[in-house]
Amino acid sequence: MFLVRIFLMALGLAAALAPVAQAQSPSWPNRPIRLIVPFPPGGGTDAFARPLSKVLSQNLGQQVVIDNRGGAGGTLGAELTAKSAPDGYTFIVGAVHHTIAVSMYPKLGYDLVRDLTPVTVVSYVPNVVVINPQRVPVKTFAEFQAYVRANPGKLNYGSAGNGTTHHLTVELWKTLTRSYAAHIPYRGAGPALQDLLAGQVDFMFDGLGSAIAHIKAGKLVPLAVSSSQRSFALPDIPTLNEAGVNGYEARTWYALWAPAGTPREIVSRMQQETAKALAGSELKGIWQTLGAEPGGQPPEEMARFVDSEIKKWAKVVKDSGAKLD
Repeated sequence: MFLVRIFLMALGLAAALAPVAQAQSPSWPNRPIRLIVPFPPGGGTDAFARPLSKVLSQNLGQQVVIDNRGGAGGTLGAELTAKSAPDGYTFIVGAVHHTIAVSMYPKLGYDLVRDLTPVTVVSYVPNVVVINPQRVPVKTFAEFQAYVRANPGKLNYGSAGNGTTHHLTVELWKTLTRSYAAHIPYRGAGPALQDLLAGQVDFMFDGLGSAIAHIKAGKLVPLAVSSSQRSFALPDIPTLNEAGVNGYEARTWYALWAPAGTPREIVSRMQQETAKALAGSELKGIWQTLGAEPGGQPPEEMARFVDSEIKKWAKVVKDSGAKLD
């Protein structure tokens, strides 16, 4: 009888410890992960998300599947992510655009800070002023600026949508130089870039990651970069500040978020796996080709960075009058 009691007590202890053991076991992920890209294929976000998903799939042992959900400057995909189950199987590769949307859109279906949890920044990349040489007959930014002023109302520019850096970096330039060009928003940088190449629009302040292949192919002419320093990928191209737009500085960045409420240990694991992938030779090479610098910081550091970007772009939106009604 004594032995029976000991046996039953052992079974009870094992049952009590089972949930703890299960919680501590590395069971995540045990099925495919959805990585929402809130823009169509072919744009800057897609250019970084796809190679990242490939390496994460290898490292995690589960497929990380790209789900392109374009529209409304990336906010539709962000809303979809915010309303997804916080179970660790849905993430978004968002961008600086989402910090702009906070002040740009009067009514969003989500709150960036409350409804999405920062994981880590994936990459930093400057925007580059690119023209279709068949549409705009200039070779330098000074010539471009003179051409814009000599042809008031003639030029237009494409963007990845209202509230994206493709949009607000141009509006910042317009504010600082008192220039004018008509805005043509698209559902993503990919479609806008295709129309630039086809001669449907005159210029873009595109992310270097999506523009650089067309620059190297001679299809687009780079005039300046938006960052505070020249890009290592285009060392001969001046910054906008160097080109005479005093005080100009902006850049695009891409980052991972999860739905709010995602277990902290999963967010931490995803950050660590992403940082590991970014430090690997495969992504290092791709990022260098795209003119990008890697991220990888902890979620808390990304949260502080996001907060500073929200404040920075709110001022640009206000000064440019670009807020949507």
